[in-house]
Amino acid sequence: MFWILNLEHDVETPYGMLHVVIRGAPKGNKPAILTYHDVGLNHKLCFNSFFNNEDMQEITKHFVVCHVDAPGQQVGASQMPQGYQYPTMDQLAGMLPTVVQHFGFKSIVGIGVGAGAYILAKFALIFPDLVEGLVLLNIDPNGKGWIDWAATKLSGLTSALPDTVLPHLFSQEELMNNTELVQSYRQQINNTVNQFNLQLFWNMYNSRRDLEMNRSGTVLNAKTLKCPVMLVVGDNAPAEEGVVECNSKLDPTNTTFLKVRPTFTYSCCTLTATTTTTTTTTTTQLIKPDVHDLM
Repeated sequence: MFWILNLEHDVETPYGMLHVVIRGAPKGNKPAILTYHDVGLNHKLCFNSFFNNEDMQEITKHFVVCHVDAPGQQVGASQMPQGYQYPTMDQLAGMLPTVVQHFGFKSIVGIGVGAGAYILAKFALIFPDLVEGLVLLNIDPNGKGWIDWAATKLSGLTSALPDTVLPHLFSQEELMNNTELVQSYRQQINNTVNQFNLQLFWNMYNSRRDLEMNRSGTVLNAKTLKCPVMLVVGDNAPAEEGVVECNSKLDPTNTTFLKVRPTFTYSCCTLTATTTTTTTTTTTQLIKPDVHDLM
């Protein structure tokens, strides 16, 4: 099977339709690189600059890339009908095996940010045989408590939706000091993502449950991610505590933890030299035997 660069697909899954963009063509049994964006974004806003960086070319020329947009979050998406029940976070993870099967992928290396990182981690917990490695940026494995849930609801009543989402994407320091970048994303969130659909995704993300995983030996019948994992977070990022806790729940022998300086807090949105190079290196390590086979 062969797909031209950036060919768009709508894939029907047990929990609804998914918009998927394929870059490149599968290479035999090589894993696909599958991305999942954060809430407030889509694959273009979250990953375009990252995958267009020259440091990624060694990977993208040898491996197919599969960008998944959460339901209704892609550019130009139609508004969901009134009363539409947005998939839960567990159901969003449950959509991905259909994507893998639809394109004939044997396995994937996942790159996820924020909500997308949570979804990919959930997917790997349920379907470990389909995942060879994960790069998880700004993941928060914890569900919202009642106080946090109420604060989010209150913020939604008093602020426009993009301004409610931005503190999830950027640190307080960035919101105050990097106003040009923040304003750029405020405009893009407002203009390129359907606001009704975004509200549904935002509500569901804030209703998530704890990721049920614990490091082996810490609790009875502990379950954790089996594949190699790279965790990335910015210093003082909104998700910093969550990422540190996630690291404590993973096998230290196959987990890499990377904290980057504040100017790179929001990972894929602002990925440049340092984070891109490190993430590229780790992604290459996850699929290193396959890369060498193609040289």
